[in-house]
Amino acid sequence: MISFQIGENEAGQRFDKYLKKLLKSAPDSFLYKMLRKKNITLNGKKSDGREPLAVGDTVRLFLSEETYAKFSGSAPAQADMDTTPYEQAYAAFGSLSIIFENRDILIVDKPSGILSQKAGASDKSLNEWLIGYLLAQGAVTPGGLATFRPSICNRLDRNTSGMVVCGKTLAGSQYVSALIKNRLLEKYYYCLVDGAVSLNRRITGYLHKDHAHNKVRICGDLRELPAAVREKADFIDTAFTTIKSNGRATLLEVRLYTGKPHQIRAQLAALGHPVIGDTKYGSVAIPPHFYDAGVRHQLLHACKLIFPPTEEARFADTSAIILSCEPPEIFRRIMGEE
Repeated sequence: MISFQIGENEAGQRFDKYLKKLLKSAPDSFLYKMLRKKNITLNGKKSDGREPLAVGDTVRLFLSEETYAKFSGSAPAQADMDTTPYEQAYAAFGSLSIIFENRDILIVDKPSGILSQKAGASDKSLNEWLIGYLLAQGAVTPGGLATFRPSICNRLDRNTSGMVVCGKTLAGSQYVSALIKNRLLEKYYYCLVDGAVSLNRRITGYLHKDHAHNKVRICGDLRELPAAVREKADFIDTAFTTIKSNGRATLLEVRLYTGKPHQIRAQLAALGHPVIGDTKYGSVAIPPHFYDAGVRHQLLHACKLIFPPTEEARFADTSAIILSCEPPEIFRRIMGEE
């Protein structure tokens, strides 16, 4: 008999979905047969697999070690996942600035230069750092990672800094994902653009991916696009507000009403005001006066999040909260505020 106890990270999901992660190579017919025959039980009772799991629930598998190893990919004594990639990412990135944390959600200030998610097998990313951090804090266990892995809920480009929301538990991931999907989580950015710019507008349009050039393109009307790509274009909605200017650079606050890849960068470039340091959508080389000041990438920073009011007791500490984090020092240097 092999036994598991449900923790915070597994709670909230259906029992059968949990089992499909635990015994990932087992066919559904096998799982439901084992449930019917009480070879798999929940809290010592027969289950049909549809029950939502709660913290403290006990799952027992009356299976041989050989059967468990066959369907889980590991023997019970070796069931813990290899945590080396997470420990390495945590060691590589160190103690990042945490803006907010409760039992379900963590919001971290991602420095520029760090991937949000891995692009290649050998990459280290914020996702791996998150799990490494939670392992170090004892908030997750290697065994628990087999059935639920904490992850980021929103992505920033490698060279965009600022707040990334992470789900520590299944409940946290589901809650934040629903807020983002329903556009209830207000997201604001700071960016610096070249020259003196007065821009106080909310602008809508359409974005489509140009695969040939690995970029996105912006248009104001779907009729501007060839018929073949219209159905693939995404609606975008962005508000721009000038905060201040020193003549050579202007600080803008940007609110995203929709969040599509490269939306801010491509939209500002289409308006004729590319983000300073953006060599993909702006000039191919960073102007010498900005390069000499230390600019090496686009100056875009996720600076503020506003959570909606909620009556959900579990997330009461996020109700209507406003979270912010200061942009990197290079912003102040360019604006002459050092």
